[in-house]
Amino acid sequence: MGCEPNGFRRPGCVGEANPHALVIYIPDPLAKFLDDLRRELIQHCNPHAHVTILPPRALAGSLGEALQQAGAAAPLFPPFDIEAGRIETFDQTNVIYIGIERGASELKAMHNMLNTGALAAAERFTYHPHLTIAQDFDPADMDRFQALAEERWAGWRGPRTFHAETVTFVQNTVDSCWRDLAAFALGRRPDSGSRTQEPATQTTQSVP
Repeated sequence: MGCEPNGFRRPGCVGEANPHALVIYIPDPLAKFLDDLRRELIQHCNPHAHVTILPPRALAGSLGEALQQAGAAAPLFPPFDIEAGRIETFDQTNVIYIGIERGASELKAMHNMLNTGALAAAERFTYHPHLTIAQDFDPADMDRFQALAEERWAGWRGPRTFHAETVTFVQNTVDSCWRDLAAFALGRRPDSGSRTQEPATQTTQSVP
């Protein structure tokens, strides 16, 4: 199966059986729309809508070092808005996605700061923040899937913007699910209360 650039990849696409990644989960109702659309296009998919900050990777240091690094970096970035743009494709890898209209610069800054130390990895593709809609399908279906995704997205009347406040560190499991290891709050606004690091114990059945 193919690898998704800049998003979750199947375990065989990286250098270890249980790679790690850093993501921002998308809230409902936008998340439900994106997950439903993804399942409509790829029936075997069981997604959990997200924006990837660090694509799946073998850790350059220990898990404890990686968690400490992510936890120390998150408060340096204030919460920000992410706005979904238009349907696009990664033609090289046959991935259909929604581009980021607003918030891309913040996501790139986070990626650049975090892709160091215990979290460092040589990216196969230049980091390009996005919302994956479909991957791992017959390339012959590309035009049909893209047209359907564009039709569904054009008909969506709900929010296309969400507020990013938390990043989540996840690990792939042996059965190709993604398990949340820890969640870290982004830095607070001047008029907001303090935020603390919270453990994340939810196991997601997301196989992008």
